[in-house]
Amino acid sequence: MVGFSLSPHRMSAPKYIVNLTAAERGTLRQLVRTGRALARKMARARVLLKADEGLTDAEVATHVGVGIATVYRIRQRCVEHGLAAALTERPRRGVAPKFTGKQQAHIVALACSTPPTGRARWTLRLLADRVVALDLAETCSYETIRQVLKKTRSSRGKSARGVSRPSGRSS
Repeated sequence: MVGFSLSPHRMSAPKYIVNLTAAERGTLRQLVRTGRALARKMARARVLLKADEGLTDAEVATHVGVGIATVYRIRQRCVEHGLAAALTERPRRGVAPKFTGKQQAHIVALACSTPPTGRARWTLRLLADRVVALDLAETCSYETIRQVLKKTRSSRGKSARGVSRPSGRSS
């Protein structure tokens, strides 16, 4: 690979040639036909099927509706790492979630509980402070709490507090 220059926009023959077996081709066709996979996974499958037909990167990109560089990377992963690697999502960069699902559930339960004495309801800052006090995290901002609660239908100020109301009670 030393001295290799990447120019995915050229119309010449592709550097990575995809040669699928009949079984792999059948698997990809089934995946595309059923439409029960993630959209990105189905797009990768369509790219590989078109690449197997001998089309250039630009032609595959036009047929599938993705960028030429995307076609190049999918071909490369298929040739170098196999079909499964070409179809699956690679881990993305970024910060890992601060809370596990269990911790998030604990935060939601806390937000739905009775607020501290002297308070009418939980505030985001109060919840963030309580999360630190309960050792769920070393530090926690109110924005992190807001993002956790936004994923739920909980409301810190409503009488039902995001949970279903007991029967016979109306408001």
